[in-house]
Amino acid sequence: FGLTDWVRAVADALAKEGFIAVAPDLIAGIEGAEENPREAIGKLDEKEALARLKAALDYGLALPAASGKCAAIGFCWGGKTSFALAAAEPRLNAAVVYYGTSPDTAALARIEAPVLGMYGEDDERVNSTIPAAEEEMKRLGKTFEKEIYPGAGHGFLRQQDGRDGANRKAAEQAWPRTIDFLKKHTT
Repeated sequence: FGLTDWVRAVADALAKEGFIAVAPDLIAGIEGAEENPREAIGKLDEKEALARLKAALDYGLALPAASGKCAAIGFCWGGKTSFALAAAEPRLNAAVVYYGTSPDTAALARIEAPVLGMYGEDDERVNSTIPAAEEEMKRLGKTFEKEIYPGAGHGFLRQQDGRDGANRKAAEQAWPRTIDFLKKHTT
């Protein structure tokens, strides 16, 4: 959906927890981004997305209050991209993936940061990529923690009213776990 008010609110919630939170607009400048963000995301190849994320990372790390530690967090396509950034950016100290697909197993070998995956049980398209990633990360001796929330669907943190309360329950459990994970690896 692009840089929405919801994404800004997530950044604000992270800032409230004491983090410097940079929410980059990765589709800025892409033709049609304002009218159709999903189509614009489709025009952004992974290499360009990662370059834009690395620029945001450079910006955040250069801020006077920065500690020198950093993490990525993303949701849906952003979750997939957060996982990809973990494979492309050795400076990351942690990555959080909310309902994002896993990269191919070759990319997993380049990950140095611990990864936390948050998934809804009723999200088979995304969840079908978890076992291979989990097995490969374990084989490589890398940290991959995951939670699959019962009854929750894709986008549960954003769509908390869905699934007869399962999305809200998942969000209430996932967010504190996310904060604890980030604090553990970045403070």
